[in-house]
Parts: sequence; structure tokens; C-alpha cells
Amino acid sequence: MMKLMSKCAVTTAVLALLLAVPAYGSINKSVNIAAGEDSDGASTVNGSISVGSGATVTGTLETVNGTIRIDHDARISDAETVNGAIRVDEKVQSKNLTTVNGSIRVGEGVTVDGSVEAVNGSIAVGKGSSVASDVGNVNGEIELTGSRVGGGISTVNGDIELADGAVVKGDLTVRKPGGRNWSKQRKPRIVIGPGSRVEGTIKLEREVELYISDSAKVGGVEGEMTMDDAVRFSGKRP
Repeated sequence: MMKLMSKCAVTTAVLALLLAVPAYGSINKSVNIAAGEDSDGASTVNGSISVGSGATVTGTLETVNGTIRIDHDARISDAETVNGAIRVDEKVQSKNLTTVNGSIRVGEGVTVDGSVEAVNGSIAVGKGSSVASDVGNVNGEIELTGSRVGGGISTVNGDIELADGAVVKGDLTVRKPGGRNWSKQRKPRIVIGPGSRVEGTIKLEREVELYISDSAKVGGVEGEMTMDDAVRFSGKRP
């Protein structure tokens, strides 16, 4: 999680520089990269960024206040926003996807050659998609549906659900929040659905509601809970 927070802090600082010196792009308007177009990147401060189907973007897409939308079959590098969502359509190829305040939605058949990270926002990765590195947030649900994560998955206060045979190659970690009264917060709900796998360990720095399907496989549970504390279930959902 330190990596996530550090990266988001750096992203915020870099994007803030756009207020003074826009390297490529605009300050107060949205940017559109047309379908099939080649681009070396785009940036704005107060505006969204859209990438059309089949476009190729070799440079970073970055905005401070705005959503980033990537249409199907596009190829992009990093996509970063501070206050905004990231929407990735099917069969896109990308590198890192990062937001501070906003959700990230990754469609079906997407290849992310990096990480998917948010601070305050939910994350969903669709069927047949793969993320080479980590998926993580602080606040917000994380849902993997028939997708694959090559690294680990982590949250502090969010729910996590693995469905339709999703695979996490690394650890699934729920970290302890800071502050004095965190123990009074609701417990995160962790569901490892049918056919899903956590090949690493489920590491719990706080108590959660843990549900593991009878057909799921995990590499163990450690920390504030053990495998004996998990609720096993046989249907599609607990």
C-alpha cells in the first residue's frame, strides 16, 4: 500500500505542474483522440480525455479533473487522473491505470501491462482480462470477474470479490487502517467465488467477513484470522 500511496502522490504532483506548463494538450477543455489515430499522448487540467477505437497512444494520458475513456481495441501507455474515473472498453492494451478519487472499470479481454490502482474508488476487471502487476485501493470495492492478476490485490476498507474463476497469482491483503477508531468501522467483505484462486496467501491485518467457495483454492489465511474462521459455501454466492 505504501507503493500505491507513493505513486498517487507523485501522480498528483506531476499533474499539478500542468497548471503552469502544459507540455502537450490543453488547460480547461476536453481532449479527443479520434478512432484509428496515432498520438504521442494528451493532457488537460479541467477536462476529460477520450481515445477512439483502434487508436494508438504512445505517451501518457493525464488529467487533473476529468474522466479518461478508452474505446475498444485501442493501444495506450499510462492513464492517470486525480479527480475522475477511468473507463476501458474491451480488447484494449494498456500500461498502468491510476486514479486518486474515482473508479476504474476495465472491460473484457483487456491486457494491462502494469498495475491498476486507486485511492478512493472501486475497481472492476472484466472477463478474460489480465493485469500483469498489482490491483489495489484504499476505499472501494474490488471485483475481478473471470480475470487474472499477475501480482497481488490489496485494500484497506473495501470489499473484494473474485468471481467466475478469477485468479490472483500473489497475495490478497487487507491492511489495517490508521486512526484510533478504525475498529468501529464495518468489516470488509471478502468473497472467493467458485473456481477462483488466490495462489498466494490471504493476509488479514484486521478482521473481515471471509467467504470461500468449496470449489475455490487459496494458499492459506494468516494474520488476524485463520482458515478456520472462513465461511465455506457451495452455491454461486454466499
